[in-house]
This record gives sequence, C-alpha cells and structure tokens, in this order.
Amino acid sequence: MTERIRHDGVLIVGAGLAGLSAALAAAPRKVLVLTGAALNHGCSSAWAQGGMAAALGADDAAALHAADTVAAGAGLVDAAMARLLADHGAEAVRALADLGAPFDRDAHGGFVQSLEAAHSRARVARVKGDQAGHAIMEAASRAALAASHIEIRSGLRLRGLLLDAAGGVRGVVVAQDHGGLLEITASAVVLATGGIGGLYADTTTPPELRGEGLGLAAMAGALIGDPEFVQFHPTAIDIGRDPAPLATEALRGEGAVLINAAGERFMTGYHPDAELAPRDVVARAIHAERIAGRGAFLDAREAVGDHFPVEFPTVFAACLSGGIDPRIQPIPVAPACHYHMGGIVTDADGRSSLDGLFAAGECASTGVHGANRLASNSLLEAAVFGARAGVAAAQTPDPATQATRRLIGADLPEAAVQDLRQAMSRDAGVVRDAEGLTRLLRMIDDLQATHGRGGVLSAARLVAACALARHESRGGHFRSDFPQTSPDAKRTFVNLADVDQDARLRIAAE
Repeated sequence: MTERIRHDGVLIVGAGLAGLSAALAAAPRKVLVLTGAALNHGCSSAWAQGGMAAALGADDAAALHAADTVAAGAGLVDAAMARLLADHGAEAVRALADLGAPFDRDAHGGFVQSLEAAHSRARVARVKGDQAGHAIMEAASRAALAASHIEIRSGLRLRGLLLDAAGGVRGVVVAQDHGGLLEITASAVVLATGGIGGLYADTTTPPELRGEGLGLAAMAGALIGDPEFVQFHPTAIDIGRDPAPLATEALRGEGAVLINAAGERFMTGYHPDAELAPRDVVARAIHAERIAGRGAFLDAREAVGDHFPVEFPTVFAACLSGGIDPRIQPIPVAPACHYHMGGIVTDADGRSSLDGLFAAGECASTGVHGANRLASNSLLEAAVFGARAGVAAAQTPDPATQATRRLIGADLPEAAVQDLRQAMSRDAGVVRDAEGLTRLLRMIDDLQATHGRGGVLSAARLVAACALARHESRGGHFRSDFPQTSPDAKRTFVNLADVDQDARLRIAAE
C-alpha cells in the first residue's frame, strides 16, 4: 500500500544550490525539500570548482557579462534572460557571502576574480582556487538547516509525478530507502533535480544524476528546450575514475597550457584564443588529438607549480590519488560530460508549461546558456533563478483540483544503465553523426521495449533524437556529417510526444 501525505506549501525535489536557493527564498511559506543523498552530497553544485561569474570589478558591468553570455551561446541565448542573470550576479554573490561563503578576498576586502574562457573580463569569484562549489553549498546548507520554514528529508528518490485530470502537477511519488513508495501532494512542486551527467560513461558529475526529473516532466507533457546541447568539459583528469575528477578551467586562466605527448602545444592550431577558446572548441581539439594518437595533457608546471597544494587543493589531491604530481608532471586530460544546457522550459520565475510545476537549476531551460554555457554561469543561474522560482512557487495558491493519477517511470536495471552510458558517450558525445545517433536510438527503443518507459530513457531519447534532428553544428552539438553552422539559429522546443511521432515515422521509413 502506498502512503500519501499532504504538504501545505512548496515541495522542492533536489538539494543543490538551485533547490536550496528556492527553499530559502520561499520564506515564510513552508517548504519541504526532498533529496536522495545526504545534504551537500550527490549534487553537482558541491563539485563545482571554478566559481561564480558576476560583474563585481570596477572595469566590468552587467551588460558586458550578458554580452559574453550571449556570444558563448552561439546564437541561441535568450538575450533578455541573460541580462536578467547578469543584472543579479553581483547581488547573488554578495548574498552567498553574507550566508558565510568564504570567497577569496584581496587586501582591501574586495572579491578576487579570475579569468575563464570566453569571458572578456576577470569576473569569476572563487574560493581557495577550486573549492567554490563545496564552500557555497556548505553555507547554503547551514542556512537551510537553520531556517524555521524549511524541512529537509533525505533518502527519498524521485519516481513519479502526481497529476490532476487536466495534466497539472499536484505532487510527487518518491521511493523510500527502507522500501515502498510515498506520495506527497503540495501547493507547488519545484524540480531542482540536476543534470544528465550520469547518462554518460565519461562524466565529471555525480553519476546518480541521470535526468529523471527532466524525463518525468517530459513524460507528463512538459515542454522541453534544447536537449541536444550537452557541454563536455575539456579537461577531466584521465585517471580511469567514474566519475572523472575535474581540472578546473581556472588553471588555464592562470596560464596552464595544453600539450600533446611530445610536449607540443596544440590549441594555437585550433583557435586564436588557444587555451581560452570556448569550451566546445577546446573539447573537440582534445578529442581530435586523442583520436589521432597524440594524447592530451594540461601542463600547469610553470603556471602553478609548487603553489598547487594551496591554490588548487582539490585538483592537486585528485592528481595525487591517480599517481600524478601536477607540480612536476603534465596532467592527462579528456573531455567528459559536464553540463546540460537543455531542460524543462521555464519562464523567468521558473514556471514550466505544466500548471503547478516549476523547475530550477540544471534541469531547467531558462534560455541563458544557449548552445554553449559560459564558464561559471551555472552556480550563478542556480542561485538567481532558483530564488526566483522559490518566490513564485510560494505565491502559488492552493490548487483547485486534486491529484487523480500518478505517473511513475519504470526503473532501468543497473546493468542496462551502464550499457546506455557507454552508448551515450560513444554516439551522443563530443562528435556525433547520423549513424551513431540512429544506433543509439535503436538501443533506447530496445531497452524501453524490455524494461518500460522511465525518466532515464526518456531523457536519453530527448538528447539523441534532437541531436539527430539538428542538421548543423553549433556550440556543444557537433555533427561530423553536418560540420557547418546554419545561418538560421533556432532553439529546439519539443514535447516527448513529438519525439515519439518522429520515431514512428523514422521506423516506418526504414
């Protein structure tokens, strides 16, 4: 028998920075936060190394930050949303500092800011070089635990959504650690379930983040935006780990260079900005060098050297754990899935196309990232749009209709998940083509026929199908069979039913 409880307030699924920002901003409305892992674990926010981008310097302005965001997004950024993000950047950083996030400061008390790829100014606020995400999440977690209006329950994994007769979202179904399902109804539901890194064998994110929130929202009929656009971080540390440790982009901002096995720099042959080229360019260059057998290494011996333990302690520890001393050795690197630009389409206040459902953070598609997220805009988006979603959700009146049915996704066995991850990295990775994407979709069809439709397979299908449908290369989406960028820049807006219809037509034509 399934237990059902009623929460009189805002229900938030996910306790990364977006979820906690929404929870804090929803005050004084009661908030229930659900998380599968313990607080500050199992979320990408805590793993972010670079920091938060914001126009904090005297030589910077929100308009410049917004312009860089638009330029990096390769024609698909919603300029108004990018300006909204940038306008609230400095405020968001200061608010987190007020919560106790120990951003690096200069002798005058100002924020130390570093330069990262595709930024025209040094504007990334950091913590001890590479510990921003962990430190920010510690501060946000302390604030959430201390807030009287917030209740946090861990050990609950999202399995489904509760819907009314018109398709509005009225709650969620979660699996409990001790077994059994629990239905929770609420005035408003905010999905802050993170990205899709766990769909890939090569990833820098917590592997449990497999797109369930995105997939379940799509199964319920939510509008999805730009699912084909996946960002691959160029410099995952290649030491055979799952997930792969990350060598932060800030290292390249400090002057680290990319070399091949012969010790030769190669980025100057791919882009005039060399190591500070946009991430998609750097990722493809490293991929090409590795495929050609020349290898790829990040050389920070001169740029950082003996200062590694103090300036980049997380990277230093990861390297040592894999037998690499970055003070005296180049770091072997490879591209890995790092961030999903696509997601559940929302407005500026986190509202999705489904009544009662909000989304924030990486599972949402606000339009600020376009085809290629600007470095260190992810924590900023989580904070800014997470808070806006929390405010809007808290102002949502109790629904006039009640949940009448539940939509539960089928669980995919772990062995099948691992097979899917290998196929996603191979066929929907840094370089894609029709043959590989078609092969991947057939595999997804077979898995769904065997195990049923669920959030994981629905998320994977959206990525693969929309990548197959986009006959161009743009930002993080590169098609070797369509290497040119179309002059007509169009975002993808799709429902899962549209993808199913395309699949039926494709199969009928074969």
